[in-house]
Amino acid sequence: MATSNLSQPIWRPFPTACAAFRPTSTAVSLRRHRRSNSHFKWAIQLGLAEQSPPKSTFDMQQLVGFLYEDLTHLFDDQGIDKRAYDERVFFRDPITKHDTLDGYLFNIALLKTLFRPQFHLHWVKPVRPYEITTRWTMVMKFVLLPWKPELVFTGTSVMGINPENGKFCSHVDFWDSIEKNDYFSLEGLLDVIKQLRIYKTPELESPKYQILRRTANYEVRQYDPFIVVETNGDKLSGSTGFNDVAGYIFGKNSTMEKIPMTTPVFTQANDADLSKVSIQIVLPLDKETGSLPNPDKETVRLRKVEGGIAAVMKFSGKPAEDIVQEKEKTLRSNIIKDGLKPQPGCLLARYNDPGRTSTFVMRNEVLIWLDEFSLD
Repeated sequence: MATSNLSQPIWRPFPTACAAFRPTSTAVSLRRHRRSNSHFKWAIQLGLAEQSPPKSTFDMQQLVGFLYEDLTHLFDDQGIDKRAYDERVFFRDPITKHDTLDGYLFNIALLKTLFRPQFHLHWVKPVRPYEITTRWTMVMKFVLLPWKPELVFTGTSVMGINPENGKFCSHVDFWDSIEKNDYFSLEGLLDVIKQLRIYKTPELESPKYQILRRTANYEVRQYDPFIVVETNGDKLSGSTGFNDVAGYIFGKNSTMEKIPMTTPVFTQANDADLSKVSIQIVLPLDKETGSLPNPDKETVRLRKVEGGIAAVMKFSGKPAEDIVQEKEKTLRSNIIKDGLKPQPGCLLARYNDPGRTSTFVMRNEVLIWLDEFSLD
C-alpha cells in the first residue's frame, strides 16, 4: 500500500492583503521550509502564540461548510457569494494577480468566458488560525483556438480570513505541475503554453475518469469501471487481433448486433517484461456484460475492467514499440520517485485512426495502474 508524499502539507506565505488586518503586535518570523521533493520554499510563519487575537465572531467549521457549497458555483450561472469576501481581496496564482474584489470577480468571469472551466473540489480543511486550504481540479477548454485544447490544473488554494469580520480577504493558488508558484512564474506560463499543443482526438465516447492530480510529468486519474472486448495481441504498438475485436462491434457476434465505436483502442501488458499483450476496444458505457451478445470467435472475450487509480503520460506522434517502452520506463520511474506504488505492466491508449490522422497530432497515452493514491 502506498500513499503519495506529494500530499504532505507545507507552510504557505500569508498574503500581504490579509496580513494588513492582523493586530500590529503580530510577531512574524521568516524561515526556510524543506518540501518533500527536497526543494526549498520561503514561508512566513506567524507567531500566533505571541499575540492576543481579537475575539472572532465566526466559526471556522462553518466557513469550511460554506466553501464546500459556495465553490461548486465558481463557474456556473449562480456564481460565488461575493458577500463572503472583503472589498479588498488579494488573489494570486502563478501568472495572475489582483487585489480587489472587482478584480477577483473579473478573473473568474474571464476564465468562464474563455475556457468553460469544469471545477471539482476535493476537500476543504482549516490548516491554521485564519486560513483554510482547499484542494481542487480544474479542466478547461480554450475556446478561442480552433482545436479547443484542454488545459488541466490541479492544486491547492489558501484562503485567508479577516479576523475582524470573518470574511475572506485572500485567495492564493499553488499548482501541482510547477515548482515556482510565486507571481510572476515563467515556469507557470510555459506550463500553460505546453498544454496548447494540437491533439487530434475523435469525438467518440471513452471511459470516464476524474483527474486527481496533474504533475509536470503525468496525471493521476480515477477511472470508473468499463467493459472491453479483447483478444491476444503481439506487442504494445501492434495491431494483431484488432480485426477480431473490431469485427465483434461491427456485428460478428451471436445476435449480429452492431455496437457504436468508442475510443481509445487499448493494448495491455500485464507482466513486467511487457511481453504478454492483449488488444482491447472499449464498449459503450451504457452496456452491461450480461446484456451483450457473445463473441463469434473463441479467442475473443468480454471483460469488465473495475477501474481504479492510474498514472498517465500523454504523448503525440507514432507510438513505435521502442518509444512506448521508453515512455513506460520514464512514467514508472517518476511515480516511484514520488512515493507511489505502480502495478506490473502498462496500457497503451491510442485515440486516433492511423490512416486518417497525421503523425504529429496523434494522441497517445501510457497508463500504469497504482495500488493506492491519497489526496489527504
